[in-house]
Amino acid sequence: MKTNTLGFIGGGRIARIFLQGFKNKSVKFDSVKVFEPNMEALNALQQVYPDAIITESAEFLTTQQVIFIAVHPSEVMEILREISDSVQENAVVVSLAPKITLEKMASVLSIKNLVRMIPNATSFINEGFNPVVFNSGMDRDDVKVLTKLFKSLGKTFETNENKLESYAVVSAMLPTYFWFQWLEIERIAIETGLSVKEARKVVKSTMKRAIKLYYNSGLTPSEAMDLIPVKPIGDSETEITNILDTRIMNLYSKIKP
Repeated sequence: MKTNTLGFIGGGRIARIFLQGFKNKSVKFDSVKVFEPNMEALNALQQVYPDAIITESAEFLTTQQVIFIAVHPSEVMEILREISDSVQENAVVVSLAPKITLEKMASVLSIKNLVRMIPNATSFINEGFNPVVFNSGMDRDDVKVLTKLFKSLGKTFETNENKLESYAVVSAMLPTYFWFQWLEIERIAIETGLSVKEARKVVKSTMKRAIKLYYNSGLTPSEAMDLIPVKPIGDSETEITNILDTRIMNLYSKIKP
């Protein structure tokens, strides 16, 4: 199997993340084709990867060796039906969406090389945490070739398909639960006298060390949390926990096959 040509059906954030990751690692392709009707998304993608060939429809990139389906779950089956008659028998189709199983993909596509992956934004800097499932009918040598390609984006590991949606909400979306809080703490740091550079450094450094303490110290979670006696938002912990539980579990129930 070769991976010299790529296609992206959907040229939004994930396509941009993957192409930036490949570019960082100097992974070269003979051609990269993209179908994306949204001009704003296309312009952002071409800032990252100006050599991408823009196609007028999804069918125009079905000659590519690896085709990423980078659209919302609600659009996946429609896209698969659109390309079902033109996709090459030896092509690889990789869905990057939750909810749509390999079985559903196979009900539309007759090819054996079907893959599902839950991508991670940190692949942008080649630090991804990307769980993947390969169709059982795939040749293991082909799996190795694809895994090598995916590993250029960061950690790639095979898992059970029924765990992919869990990885979607606890890994792929995880940064969104915290990024805005880091930004607010930086703002408070600046307001209380630190420079922008100092604010960013203290939040980054403290978070990094706090994660090491929590996971590597040998302490239980409660023992680690008890090391700091003053908890300024301690009275709101139950409320925040309930928000996390309600919102994330509601989302999980929507994307679960």
